[in-house]
Amino acid sequence: MSRPPAAIAPSGLQIPLRHGDQLAIVTSVGATLRQYQDGGGACIDGFAADRSSDSRGQLLIPWPNRIGEGRYRFGGEEHTLPITDRAHGAAIHGLVRWVEWRVDRAEVALAALSTTLYPQPGYEFCLHCEVTYRLDADGLSVRSAATNVGRGPLPVGIGAHPYLAVGTASIDTAVLTVPAGRYLPVGADLLPAGPARPVAGTPYDFRTGRRIGPAALDVALTDLIPDGSGRTTVELAAPGATRRVALWADSACRYIQLYTGDTLPDPAVRRRGLAVEPMTCAPDAFRSGAGLRVLVPGERLTAAFGIRAR
Repeated sequence: MSRPPAAIAPSGLQIPLRHGDQLAIVTSVGATLRQYQDGGGACIDGFAADRSSDSRGQLLIPWPNRIGEGRYRFGGEEHTLPITDRAHGAAIHGLVRWVEWRVDRAEVALAALSTTLYPQPGYEFCLHCEVTYRLDADGLSVRSAATNVGRGPLPVGIGAHPYLAVGTASIDTAVLTVPAGRYLPVGADLLPAGPARPVAGTPYDFRTGRRIGPAALDVALTDLIPDGSGRTTVELAAPGATRRVALWADSACRYIQLYTGDTLPDPAVRRRGLAVEPMTCAPDAFRSGAGLRVLVPGERLTAAFGIRAR
């Protein structure tokens, strides 16, 4: 007679990574980034091992953000996904967030995990997903890949959902810098409602860096401006720049979603961190096609981002 498994954390196996004064913890459920800190304190607003909510640190595959009504057409067929954002009648943040990922490598400063999505209602395709978390002198890097291992083409996008933190009780006092030229206007359903517009003269212009204040943000920015390395860097800074945390995204990430957490169900965590979500495609991309990748069998989409204190 077999024994039941020993009790484990609801977020799965806990995989610690260390490099110098840096510590990151990755969980096997969702291959999620649960914690990341350095000698100066937390770089993200994470979660306890017994609690995972608000998409904190999760990977968003095979789509980030929302698909309106959970419906889209692909390959001449209508596909219907389960509605996972009931408030807005949408399917949100993909299908791998609550899946147990296999731990392929677990070293002192590196963890590699993988999972395969098999055909299911609304996503009748076969997609192999991989992610590698690494700590080094440049901070934390996260490299994700999605490979079509099925027999026909499939739609896919990759995103991630860390909440940056700089040690302030609220992000209201923090200074945000985002090198992005346009934003996507949205309707009441938080889906894009028209073409991207210039950020100049709007509440979404953070190109030169300014205090967030009471602004409630849940917006995707695009026309990202890369630096000399081809990366786009978003920075959150405490008052007086006493602590600064930066998130960089590679050129595969054409959109960055900002979310101040005003609608989170737990008042204690609202506006405690700023979600900075690198995405390869726009919200509702399965219907609009904005940034959407279609992979033929054997083809692979990769995306990378990283976090570091400055």
